[in-house]
Amino acid sequence: MEIDPFVFRLSIFILSIFVGYYVVWSVTPSLHTPLMSVTNAISSVIIVGAIIAALAGKGNVIFNQASIFGYLAIILAAVNIFGGFLVTQRMLAMYKKKKK
Repeated sequence: MEIDPFVFRLSIFILSIFVGYYVVWSVTPSLHTPLMSVTNAISSVIIVGAIIAALAGKGNVIFNQASIFGYLAIILAAVNIFGGFLVTQRMLAMYKKKKK
């Protein structure tokens, strides 16, 4: 009996959601800032791959599936990076001593 590749990939995706959920929520609050820095670095690598995907289409066709998903990945990763920087700055401000 052969497993359908779609079902196999879908099961890996669902398992990665559960693993990611439990990994992120089990991090102590003091480690959230370094964790955000790592996710920002991963998102920057995703943007490089998304740029390659967006430019991978044929020269005479502007809107094909690869370019649309590539541009969508660029936008989502950019939102993730900027949001991560904002959260990191806010958390670092919590550790600063207040001036009297």
